[in-house]
Amino acid sequence: MFRDTAKIWVKGGDGGNGIIAFQHEKYVAFGGPSGGDGGHGGSVILQADRSLRTLIDFKYKTRFGARRGMHGEGDNKTGKSGEDMIVKLPPGTVIRDAETSEVLWELLKDGDSVVAGAGGKGGKGNARFATSTNQAPRYSEPGTPGVERLIFLELKLLADAGLVGFPNAGKSTLLSRVSAARPKIADYPFTTLEPNLGVVDLGEGRSFVLVDIPGLIEGAHAGKGLGHEFLRHVERTRVLVHMLDVSGSEGRDPLDDFRVITSEIRLYSEELATHPVIVAANKMDLPGAEENLVRVQQALGSVMVYPISAVTGRGIRELMTAISARLAVLDGVIT
Repeated sequence: MFRDTAKIWVKGGDGGNGIIAFQHEKYVAFGGPSGGDGGHGGSVILQADRSLRTLIDFKYKTRFGARRGMHGEGDNKTGKSGEDMIVKLPPGTVIRDAETSEVLWELLKDGDSVVAGAGGKGGKGNARFATSTNQAPRYSEPGTPGVERLIFLELKLLADAGLVGFPNAGKSTLLSRVSAARPKIADYPFTTLEPNLGVVDLGEGRSFVLVDIPGLIEGAHAGKGLGHEFLRHVERTRVLVHMLDVSGSEGRDPLDDFRVITSEIRLYSEELATHPVIVAANKMDLPGAEENLVRVQQALGSVMVYPISAVTGRGIRELMTAISARLAVLDGVIT
């Protein structure tokens, strides 16, 4: 199951109290102050772990509190500090303040970490306050409370290339052909209700991560249909692959579909609209596709258009090679 948002409560452990104590030894005439400091509270640390892909674990566990510091003891003994709590999240997680929606942190790559709930400081024992004029202080400090906050987690999938297009354009079928991903596929709109990731391996050390973004429709930028639920996942892809049904089998015009999806992406994010675009002209195995392919190629001009059939496999290798080459250019591997 895919889950891309969650709300959790985190709290750092409270600091232990410093204590008031005095030495009581048989041969010490004037026992001095010996109250030890309290231990520091543990912190709640959020850490990116590449083995995780979803936020499903936070459906069942939503409260995370680190251990408190122990109180100080006599004989100048400092209380034991609380252990930190490490909470693992998938890379690509955005952490927001649940009340203000302000972005606090982003965990982009494996190993990135932030302290979401800092532990409280341990209080000072009375031994800390002894001076030449006050050799027997009878006061100490309490520990400070740990930081407590309610935060909202939002996962934005990390993929190299994203498949975008109207429902039933063939995105899920293509992903299942080129990777080990097995998205649910059926002959009705919005079959895909969650993004699916797949690794495309072209051999000779060439591979990339491809994500199937569920079907977008006109008005998606404003939340219509599946809207913002999935447009967020396109943001971090570096290449956009527009899947077009050029057969016109469902009474749609592929050029109109391209314009609508392009407009929705631009309305959602001007920056995203500048990403490199490759067009996959799908369903070339059906009647009417050849004529529409010519129209698409003429209308889009300099945009690379690759005729494919996700069902028969026609042109898929060429398309994947083109995506890999464009990514290599972006990485500076080739020019």
